[in-house]
Amino acid sequence: MYPLPLVKRVKLFWSSLKGWISENFPEALRTLSKGVSEAQIRSAEDDLGFKLPMPTKLLYRFCNGQLPFSKNEDVRMAPLGIIGGYLFYNYIVNVHLSSLEQMVEETKEFNFHLEEQGLPIGPNLALVASSWYHPKTFLLNCSSGELYVGTANLSAGEMMPCVPKSLIKPTNSDMPQDGLLLWLEEHLRRLQNGMIKIRPLKTSRYICLYPEASPLCSSAVTNGVKVRASAVFVPEHPCRGHVGTHLYSYSIRLSVPEACMLGGVYFSSCQLHSRHWIIRCKDTVVSDMHGEGVIGEVCWNRKGKLISVS
Repeated sequence: MYPLPLVKRVKLFWSSLKGWISENFPEALRTLSKGVSEAQIRSAEDDLGFKLPMPTKLLYRFCNGQLPFSKNEDVRMAPLGIIGGYLFYNYIVNVHLSSLEQMVEETKEFNFHLEEQGLPIGPNLALVASSWYHPKTFLLNCSSGELYVGTANLSAGEMMPCVPKSLIKPTNSDMPQDGLLLWLEEHLRRLQNGMIKIRPLKTSRYICLYPEASPLCSSAVTNGVKVRASAVFVPEHPCRGHVGTHLYSYSIRLSVPEACMLGGVYFSSCQLHSRHWIIRCKDTVVSDMHGEGVIGEVCWNRKGKLISVS
């Protein structure tokens, strides 16, 4: 039923991802569910009213995503999304890979919401991943194989593509690939090469999507203080008063790898007193920021400690 090369590819993906999670994020390993049967997939397709792409079916055969949402488990499980997320001010996103059952339920709710507003229902869209905190939703077009992320105007059907269309080949006889498989493989690659890492979130840990390696992260060392800067795209954030615009969130991380030095003297710690950074888009200055270190905090940095400003 499934091409052998695709079976090997999906099996390798899941074994590699589970291996990484087991070593680096073991608390999330128990949220992964066993794979589903062909009968369960057919039942889900009957409920949805359309077929799932072959690569997506195979992904669910090996692993049925993460445990579905539970009111009793929200606090403990919310940070454990294997897709990860980000935090700035009081805005938190952490994305879980939906189980087959949750995908069917949320897809039907989404379509019902669009119908209520008199909006045209998308072409065989399935909600495959979503956040437990502030809403962030990923949708798979099961006809074309394209994967989308919802914007702040998702209730009106607005979405943005996640994977270049030229890479998507849902009907290739030897090695079909859809947007979900490609997107998950890229996510795994970033985990494996250290582009994204596990970071603390309140009393838990989570996969932080702020890049931590070149070329998506800028880094410099001054007087022994290492500064790294990167950003994430936040299309789902409602930019009030700015119609048609989307938000990026930046993260500035400061650390002292060895010791800080000033005037030829080494110190074991230093205090962040003020900050100045310039954010550019190509040759255009988007923001020129001057200000106190961190409002409301006295930031002392010591060897081995990380200060993060988002």
